[in-house]
Amino acid sequence: MNRSVVAAIDCGTNSTRLLVSRGRGQTLDRLMTITRLGEGVDRTGRLAAGAMNRTLDCLRRYREVMDHHGAGEVRITATSAARDAANRDEFFDRAEAVVGVRPELLSGRAEGELSFRGATAEFDLAMGPFLVVDLGGGSTELSVGTTACESALSIDVGCVRLTEKYLHSDPPLPEELHACLSVIGAHLDDVDREMPAARHARTFIGLAGTISTAAAVEQGLVVYDRDRIHHFELTRAAAEDVFRTLATECRADRAHNPGLEPGRVDVIVGGMTVLVKIMRHFDFDTCLVSESDILDGLVLSLLE
Repeated sequence: MNRSVVAAIDCGTNSTRLLVSRGRGQTLDRLMTITRLGEGVDRTGRLAAGAMNRTLDCLRRYREVMDHHGAGEVRITATSAARDAANRDEFFDRAEAVVGVRPELLSGRAEGELSFRGATAEFDLAMGPFLVVDLGGGSTELSVGTTACESALSIDVGCVRLTEKYLHSDPPLPEELHACLSVIGAHLDDVDREMPAARHARTFIGLAGTISTAAAVEQGLVVYDRDRIHHFELTRAAAEDVFRTLATECRADRAHNPGLEPGRVDVIVGGMTVLVKIMRHFDFDTCLVSESDILDGLVLSLLE
């Protein structure tokens, strides 16, 4: 075991991700698996047995990777799906038995703060204030600041939650898309009231699978290429174009878009409604896509 090697795991609503790092900036492994832990949580208020088993299988593989690299300290976190689930302790007990560390249940604010720290670490402070948006499966965290996160807010809209609740047709009907956009707009009105500094941000940084996928689809990336996605400048016009294309295709046709991985085909439209609505609401012309996110924030916390 090497104490200079640390690892972070994020158990999200749609995906489970791992980052293993040696010191600051030396990534040894970065993995993502779509496990859909939050499947059905918005409807039932519980984590489904199959969803937990998928995630635990993933954690077993991640434990092997961490052991291979000799990771010392580990932080594992759970976010929106676990926050909403009455049986989260059952999942936490089983995850602790696999990983050796008990998952931490992050509040929406804590999630936003960690995402902000990870996402902004590589940017020139002159580009601030930053609005960092972590667009997840069950929730979206918005955080604002320059040298550090000054304010953060979590809203209950995400690609899985919106899809399960509103997008039942294939392709989605216009009224279903309108329902998503209206709900997101109401939440963003809350952001205006509770976090007015978001309106004064100079740079919009977007994180997580939906936004990375939008960048990949816009570039037509057949194979994932982190270097081409990380800090890619996604224009508002391009985001709107990707949204229109994906929203008007049935799932079978949508699956053929280069850059769209199979596990996101059914939820990408729900996620894109969040991205385009945020860009419209705050009148951002561009989104800087970051592949550094909450995992990087967790790793930095371990290296302090």
